[in-house]
Amino acid sequence: MNDNPKRVVVLGSTGSIGTQTLDVCRWRGYRVVGLVAGKNLELLAQQIAEFRPEVVAADPSILPELEARFPGLHTADALEVAAWPAEVVVGAIPGLAGLPGVRVAVQHGRRLALANKESMVAAGPLLWQEAEQSGAEIIPVDSEHSALFQSLLGEPFEDLAELILTASGGPFLREPADLSSVTPQMALQHPRWKMGPKVTIDSSTLFNKGLEVLEAVQLFRVPIEKVKVQIHPQSYVHSMVRFQDGNLKAQLGPTDMRLAIQYALTYPQRPPTPLREAPIPDRLEFYPPDTARFPALALAYEAGRMGGLAPVVLNAADEVAVEAFLQGQIGYLEIPRVLEKVLQQTPVGALTWDNIAYADLEARRWAREYLKIKV
Repeated sequence: MNDNPKRVVVLGSTGSIGTQTLDVCRWRGYRVVGLVAGKNLELLAQQIAEFRPEVVAADPSILPELEARFPGLHTADALEVAAWPAEVVVGAIPGLAGLPGVRVAVQHGRRLALANKESMVAAGPLLWQEAEQSGAEIIPVDSEHSALFQSLLGEPFEDLAELILTASGGPFLREPADLSSVTPQMALQHPRWKMGPKVTIDSSTLFNKGLEVLEAVQLFRVPIEKVKVQIHPQSYVHSMVRFQDGNLKAQLGPTDMRLAIQYALTYPQRPPTPLREAPIPDRLEFYPPDTARFPALALAYEAGRMGGLAPVVLNAADEVAVEAFLQGQIGYLEIPRVLEKVLQQTPVGALTWDNIAYADLEARRWAREYLKIKV
């Protein structure tokens, strides 16, 4: 164990990325000083019992029970936890709900291990402005963006030709031919990755890859024309960088998010992990994406070309549509339809914190009206 362990705050500790982050903290012997969670009482209670954090935030509905089980537990709101003294804050609250905590961590000059892609999609330029003022680091946790980050190290930016994000293709790469028959249970069966329900549905529509395209634009500050997608069913090549001389650099590794999480926490070091001897696949395949079958990816590119508040609007519409699909309120093919309809209504305005909040609320309202969903 470390004599002076790194202090870590986990925003979204009971989700898929959050629980895998805690695995990494176990590997490394890190001190988990802050946890932010939702309503998963039993899992959060287990985490508190094991890690004894200094501060915890959770949904108000479970706080009385937590405080009864853990006398003296210091509870606070999520933003206070995000600002808690720590070397690393892991931003893993899904959706735009994760943005406030991410912003606070950046404002306080922390190293942000960013798993919440929606924050960078919606507010990338604003987050970079605040990082430049505070001295914060932003290191990606998504396996694809971690791969790009690693491949770009030491390379002159002017030599970059394009960034190539790989996509597994999800559960419906080839079958069924008619996607109108897809149920939530079918869409939640991802062939490669263990993720939360929202991200898993987005992966099945390739919208998640669209968000990753938009995130790459903001993380690496490149035009959207320089970000490409390749279907790679083995998910072993996590992304590639092509340079202007024709050379490519790729980052390869097991389909285990803990590697990307650990890299963001330990960068630039690479301490050993239990995954060091993982097998290498027998073959690697690559295909162009089918945007006719998966129009959500094309819509993400359209939002990126539109710029401004369009990515905010597209993301909000998707959050409403995916939740409606998971609840059995709409069919699978309605998801990209609502994205297209709402994107067409994108308001004109500068990218400001206030305008992000306004556009997000309006897009959710438009999506619900289109889908005839009552709040």
